[in-house]
Amino acid sequence: MSLDARRQLVTQLVESSRILRNYIDHRAKQRGTTRAQWVVLFRLRAHEGMSQVDLAEVLELQPISLVRLLDRLVEQGLLERRHDPRDRRANRLHLTEAGRQLVDDLDGLRDAIAGDVLRDISDDAVATSLATLQELKERIKTLSETKAAIALK
Repeated sequence: MSLDARRQLVTQLVESSRILRNYIDHRAKQRGTTRAQWVVLFRLRAHEGMSQVDLAEVLELQPISLVRLLDRLVEQGLLERRHDPRDRRANRLHLTEAGRQLVDDLDGLRDAIAGDVLRDISDDAVATSLATLQELKERIKTLSETKAAIALK
């Protein structure tokens, strides 16, 4: 494959990602939430009781950015912070019933978005794309970690 085609692929990934984020933001806003809130709620549903520090790391967010997002979710009654019994300085994050209900409702929105975006794309093409994107993600993470380690030397 030519270098030009590889450049085009990277460009398409960047542009598609931006457009998809904007589309999801628009659809989430119609449900009274944001994509960022949605991601936090989905992650917490899967890992109830996660610490703020661990959540920031998993989401690859700066802790201060996550705190503001969590504050909004607490104000909306979707999330609660509980003191960690083993470390009084740390908080564990738990969905409220309203938070659980919202994230369950958002499953339908996620399905609708996937249906809209992937309509008429074959299962084989989806599976191949998914495998390729997972491989690219791991390669990019490795490259980023290597460059960060070199920068620290």
